[in-house]
Amino acid sequence: MKRMWWLMLAGVVMLAACAPAASGPKISVEMLWGRSSPMVVDAGAFYVNIKNTGTAADKLIGAKSDACGMVELHETVDKGGGMMEMQPIAGQMIEIPAGGTVELKPGGMHVMCMMKKADFAAGTKLPLTLVFEKSGEMKLEAEIKDSAM
Repeated sequence: MKRMWWLMLAGVVMLAACAPAASGPKISVEMLWGRSSPMVVDAGAFYVNIKNTGTAADKLIGAKSDACGMVELHETVDKGGGMMEMQPIAGQMIEIPAGGTVELKPGGMHVMCMMKKADFAAGTKLPLTLVFEKSGEMKLEAEIKDSAM
């Protein structure tokens, strides 16, 4: 009987080791685009919807692009009196909740490209890598759309 007990315990331990791990975050992106701006303008912006269908939150902790000398996560804030200002997001991170979607859009949060190395002309496709705390890097291509959008 003692031997049967140990065999059953060993079987349970082996099954537990083979069980799938918790799914964690599951990140996908939709509607990635950039706003057109002439080469004489030193900055550009990228916008995207980030969806997390997983069971754990993740954080967008940065971005990079060969089209930019520097990339930061920014937000547009109301300074009152009709004045709007873009500023870096505190801590340079955006939480993507489990089961949630975060929209980076004009007038809100966005990926800011500074010291542009490429022309943000409508129809152009530029590389953009989003960096997540848990999900790692996601290499993408953003289509530049007319700034009237």
